[in-house]
Amino acid sequence: MSDADSKLLKGSRLYLEFLAEREEIMRHKYFESQKAGYDVGFEKALLDWLVKHRADWRRQRKEQQHSAAPA
Repeated sequence: MSDADSKLLKGSRLYLEFLAEREEIMRHKYFESQKAGYDVGFEKALLDWLVKHRADWRRQRKEQQHSAAPA
């Protein structure tokens, strides 16, 4: 991948959505680990977040983006 391709990818909407979703997963991992008293691991947190929270998170994010979009 060229440097130009890398810059394009990192500025893309898809990549920015990936980063936002990853941040939410990491936040979920933190809270689940605190409740459990040990590090639950990324994979467990990821699967738990996908099943329990992703649909609502995506819906809320889409609503926020539409309400913030200029008319």
